[in-house]
Amino acid sequence: MDRIRGEFIDIIEWTDDGRDTIVWRFPRHGNEIKMGARLVVRESQVAVFVNEGRLADVYEPGTYTLSTRNMPVLSTLKGWKHGFESPFKAEVYFVTTRQFTDFKWGTQNPVILRDAEFGMVRVRAFGTFAAQVVDAAALLRELVGTDPQFRTEEVGEHLRQLIVSKLGSALGASGVPLLDLAARQDGIGQQLAKALTLELSSVGIAVPRFYIENISVPSEVEAAIDTRSRMAIAGNLDDYAKLQAADAIPLAAANPGTSGDAVGLGVGMALGQRVVQSTSGAAAGSAPTPQAPAQPAAPSDVPPPLPTAPRWFIAVGGQQQGPYDESALAGQVTAGNLDRTTLVWRSGQAGWLPADQVPELAPLLADVPPPLPPLG
Repeated sequence: MDRIRGEFIDIIEWTDDGRDTIVWRFPRHGNEIKMGARLVVRESQVAVFVNEGRLADVYEPGTYTLSTRNMPVLSTLKGWKHGFESPFKAEVYFVTTRQFTDFKWGTQNPVILRDAEFGMVRVRAFGTFAAQVVDAAALLRELVGTDPQFRTEEVGEHLRQLIVSKLGSALGASGVPLLDLAARQDGIGQQLAKALTLELSSVGIAVPRFYIENISVPSEVEAAIDTRSRMAIAGNLDDYAKLQAADAIPLAAANPGTSGDAVGLGVGMALGQRVVQSTSGAAAGSAPTPQAPAQPAAPSDVPPPLPTAPRWFIAVGGQQQGPYDESALAGQVTAGNLDRTTLVWRSGQAGWLPADQVPELAPLLADVPPPLPPLG
């Protein structure tokens, strides 16, 4: 039946029912097409005739009646001298010329750049791009060949590899500092679109749209950027040292330890202040004044160490809170977090005890009523 249908005048057309087909070959038994058949080429399509492996005629959108008038190349190749009534053998390929906008790209491995502020930096990027066929004949010659249905997935990987190879040179040639890349993504995308279109011109494909959705750097570079921002906000090294000390205080409160932690924190703050002072003196051009070694004090002049106030911990809602000194415990009583039945502990105590069993807390609990008796 296919052979018989080929003997009659018919319509050669293609309605694309998918979104990923770039080239589709018109099916015909023995590739025989009747002279006088109608060819319908819709918008966003072109039709290409291939005769015995050679590209013949290319038709833009419109309706054509196949004859010697509108098939000059194919008629010359066949060399017909008579009525052109018998079927001729040719392949008809429909090529989609609309934009395919669902291509995605991304860097599997980081791209190394040289930045004026951060030195050598590894960056990753990802985004989307659009591809469009601008030369159907070149596409058939270079990529499609005799494939009866050429889809986007067959060319997508090639395009993604080409993009990654061009990304590093485009970012390096742009001369944009790392901190300004986010503001210049549109310009870099347009530059890459032009470079890719030029590279793909030999296969008849253009890249009209190229979008960079994100450019990211390693976590250590992000930390360096955050540190620089904090230093810029602080203004100078002295303020930055104070800022670091202020950040360390809530961390120490959230993770209570022995008294050595507080000593270490104080030593660290003292060393930081000493570094700031020495740096400020060096910046002003003044050499540090040598100091005479301190004479050891007589034993009678050395006072004994101050007594340390006990540090208390309390259990509230099954969670440990503290440490608190006695004044802070009074505030916990007022807030209702500490009563006679609350479990408390301090250094030297064998275990957690109710507050009314600890003699040292009796003055704080003098005004706290005992628990209500059970209702009979």
